[in-house]
Parts: sequence; structure tokens; C-alpha cells
Amino acid sequence: MLSRLNIDKFLLYLIATVIVASLLPASGEFAEAFSVATTIAIALLFFLHGARLSPKTVLEGITHWRLHLVIFASTFVLFPLLGLIIGLISPELLSPALYMGVLFLCVLPSTVQSSIAFTSIAGGNIPAAICSASASNILGMFLTPVLVGLLLTTQGSSNGASLDAVTSILLQLLAPFLLGQLLQPWIGGWVRAHKKHLSLVDRGSILMVVYLAFSEAVISGLWGKLSVTGLITMVIVDCILLAVVLIITTYASRLLKFSKEDEITVVFCGSKKTLASGIPMANVLFSPQDVGSIVLPLMLFHQIQLFVCAVLARRYANQRLSEASTTAQQGA
Repeated sequence: MLSRLNIDKFLLYLIATVIVASLLPASGEFAEAFSVATTIAIALLFFLHGARLSPKTVLEGITHWRLHLVIFASTFVLFPLLGLIIGLISPELLSPALYMGVLFLCVLPSTVQSSIAFTSIAGGNIPAAICSASASNILGMFLTPVLVGLLLTTQGSSNGASLDAVTSILLQLLAPFLLGQLLQPWIGGWVRAHKKHLSLVDRGSILMVVYLAFSEAVISGLWGKLSVTGLITMVIVDCILLAVVLIITTYASRLLKFSKEDEITVVFCGSKKTLASGIPMANVLFSPQDVGSIVLPLMLFHQIQLFVCAVLARRYANQRLSEASTTAQQGA
């Protein structure tokens, strides 16, 4: 039933988690114990990311520097500029916490799994996608806290990336990733062979962080501060943001005369924002009472990008099939 309606099951899990957090928020000793368990789960998540990623695969795509430069520019330059523009155009439309969430969304790295998956479906440059998406996440561990500090300082916010926050991110996210890379020659094959079962760690850890974040936000009165109008406005802002980035990356690729395979890679890797890394980073960078509001734009954007890019990937794939069929007929 869900597959027929093209409904992402993870979206339903996220919604269910938010509902549970709203009705039964974690508090007291249970919240403290759950926080420790969540930290361990996130560390395991990034350890598995490091163990999955083959250094050989990274080297195969790393030489295409022009493509990577465009993707990184989209992720860490274009998105932040658009975030600042949104603040200038609509200062009254979004609450300060939601706009802070938009800025945070704009400085996050790209996704890994969905960027590569959509690139593969559409017929793009898969090795380059693996390299760019993975490098984006690694660089994001350093760049995102710095950009958060710069942008939020520009907006007059007291939140930012302190040295303790950066250190915490490095210890919670980068250190497990590097350990996974170190052990990759011995366990990488096993991890990739059991990817389906280990994906439970990916989604489970995110759901744990979402539950903890929204529990703290609900206790702080999140739903009393967020109106239906504000939620609808946030969805519209996310849709416009994604549409603008998709248009710019598509035409920039064609202007630079990239092949169709490289265009597909730029479009899918340059337009995504990671939920897997974003929520743990938000949990470290921002105060507990603000995290729920700040990650809301990211959660909405994540689901919108999955739906839109799934449609776009199928469109690219159909175009390639049509072109191949035309070429075969002409050859006959």
C-alpha cells in the first residue's frame, strides 16, 4: 500500500517519533540515560560510515576536480547565500528559531546514501558521486560548525560554534568515522555485505536523536510557539529553496559543458542536505530547548528532497532510455 502511494516509510517513522515525543516526552533520569544511548548510537553510525567507504572508490572519483568544485560550491556557498537572502526577503514570515533552522540547513553537507542512490537510478557518474558526497560529509564536520558561527553571528544570534562544540563534533562524529576507515580493510566487506541489516543503525540512531530533541523542545513549549501558518510557510520556503538550487545546478552544469552523467551527479549531490549528520550536529551546536525548532526545517527539507529527487531521477532515467531507443532505431 505504501509503495503504491510512493510514501517513504521513514517519513512515517519520523512523524510517529514526533507524536510520541509530543505525548510522552523523555524527562529526568530516563532522558539522561536515553541521551547516553543516543550518543553511543550516533558514534556507531559514523563508525559504520567509515567502515563502508572504500578508499579505492574515493580515489577513482577524486580526480574530477571541476565537478567536485561545483558540488562543494553549491553545498557550502550557494546554499548559505540563499539562506541569507531568505532572511532579507521574509524577516516576518519565519520565527527566529525556524529561520535559525533554515540557516543551519543551508550550511550542512550533502547526503551520502540518497545522493549516490539517485545518481545511480538516473544514470550519472557513480564513482564521482561517492567521492563528492563522502568528502562533503567529512568536510562538513569542520565547515558546518564554522559556517554556523559566522552566519548566526551575522544575524546577531548568541548561538554559534564554540571550540567545545567543534571538539565535541570531532569526538562524536569524526573520530568514529576515522576508526571505521582504519578498520575498513578488515571489516569493510562484512559491513557492505550486511548493509541492509546495518541500515537499522542509520535510521534508528536518527529516530533516537529526533525523539530526544523533540522531547526537550516539547517540555520547553515548542508546539505552543509554532502555528499551523508557520509550519505551512516553512514547507513553502523549503520547496522554493530546493527548486532554486536544482535549477542553478542544472544550468551551471550545462554552462560548464559537463556530460549528462556529470550533470546528474552535480544535480543530485549539490542539492541534498543530510539529516543523518545534521541532527547530531544540531544536538551539539545548539541549546536543548532550541534543537526541536531548529531541526524542523531540516526534517521537512529532507522529505521534500527525497520525493522531488525520486521523481527527477526517474525522469532522467526515462530520458536516457528514450535516447538509447532512438539511437538504436537510427542505427537499424
